[in-house]
Amino acid sequence: MLTTKMLAATAIFLGAALASAQAGPIKVSVAAEPYPPFASLDASGKWVGFEVDLANLVCKAAKLDCEIVATAWDGIIPALTSKKIDVIWASMTITPERSQQIAFTIPYYNTPAEFIGNKDDKFEFTAEALKGKTIGVQTSTIHAQYVQKAYPDADIKTYGTQDAANADLAAGRLDLVLADAAALDDFLGGKDGTCCDVKTFPKDPIFDGGVGGGLRKEDTDLKAKLDEGIKAVYTSGDFATLEKKYFKYEVGTPPK
Repeated sequence: MLTTKMLAATAIFLGAALASAQAGPIKVSVAAEPYPPFASLDASGKWVGFEVDLANLVCKAAKLDCEIVATAWDGIIPALTSKKIDVIWASMTITPERSQQIAFTIPYYNTPAEFIGNKDDKFEFTAEALKGKTIGVQTSTIHAQYVQKAYPDADIKTYGTQDAANADLAAGRLDLVLADAAALDDFLGGKDGTCCDVKTFPKDPIFDGGVGGGLRKEDTDLKAKLDEGIKAVYTSGDFATLEKKYFKYEVGTPPK
């Protein structure tokens, strides 16, 4: 018969073994849908882009062992709360509605939203003027929320990926597309975007929160480490270097 001490020792050993088995890199998730220049797959199947590089810099500064993974955008918050991933790092704007479900790091970048359309078309951006116009947005984004609120009589089409919306605009199936300016500028700079140009930059509080890393609310230690990592990347000048690599203008949000 096992003694009390032997039972206790066995329990400690099993607990340590279980903890060890559960240990592993922090799963930092981009969206599975390509969103250049923030995150996309290269020819070898590796995730690359501004947010991938930034995540690696932040994790290194925070002394965290991180693994870049991908999750479908429309299921990324459920994947976080069910512990399939540990951090959302996918151009997710901080909003009051999302903050009711999850926590966020301090903002790590912020760029304006912009409408783009065919170069030959002109628009007045009032609810009445855009009545019946066809606007493309990516599903489950603040851009989708904004057009549904601001232009209720427009024909709003939602897409699983930004690339699909851009392709429909280039093909003449949309009048306008609304998305993050940095992502759309990347499209406009390519051969498929020669059809179109920037029409206007909407101003609304929904765009003011900046982009942050999403976390479970109970993961306060991880949030603190990531916040410090973001600050360190800004302080070291690494963010400025990365910013110049990917963008023609400043996207940084200096940490407070």
